[in-house]
Amino acid sequence: MTRSLPDPLADNSVLPPLEPGMPLRVLMVCMGNICRSPTAEAVLRHHADMAGLSDRLVVDSAGTHAHPSARTPADPRSVAHAARRGYDLAGLQARKVREADFERFDLILAMDEDNLDNLRSICPREHVARLRLLMSYAPEGVPRVVPDPYYGSAANFEWVLDLIEAACEGLVQRLKNGGTGTARR
Repeated sequence: MTRSLPDPLADNSVLPPLEPGMPLRVLMVCMGNICRSPTAEAVLRHHADMAGLSDRLVVDSAGTHAHPSARTPADPRSVAHAARRGYDLAGLQARKVREADFERFDLILAMDEDNLDNLRSICPREHVARLRLLMSYAPEGVPRVVPDPYYGSAANFEWVLDLIEAACEGLVQRLKNGGTGTARR
C-alpha cells in the first residue's frame, strides 16, 4: 500500500502519516553503506528501543554506490567507535539501494546532499517526497550533512556519531510526539 506524504518542501522533518498499528519504515543511505548509514541504522534502532518504540519502527540501510553483489560488513572503525557508545553494528552488511526500496520505505534518509541527489536521480516520481536528509531531524545549529569519515581520523568517526545521535534522537522524539514538533529549516 502506498502512503501519501506531506510536501517535503513545507517541512522536511514532519513524519509521514502512519496507519494505526503500522511501523515507520526508515532507510538510511550513504555512498558505500559501510560507515555512516549502518551507523545510523544501529543508532536509530538503539534509541527507538530505549524509548520503547521498537515496535513502531523498521530500520535498514543501503548505499547509493555499494556493489550490488557485495555483502561487505561495516567498516571496522565504525564498528569499534559505535561499540564504545553501546551501538551494535555486528551483522550489518552493505547493500545497494534497490528500486523496491522506494516503495517499501516511508522515509529514505540520506547522509549528505550528494547521496540525496543520487537518490533523486533514481527515485520514481511518486516517491520523491520520501527522500530527506537525516540531519533534518537534528536540532538547529547542527550541520545539515553527515560527512564521510572513511578517509579521516578517529575524530571524524566520533563526529559522525555525534551528528547521527543528534538526528536520531530528534527522529525518535518526533515518533513519540506522533510525527509533529518544531521543524528545522
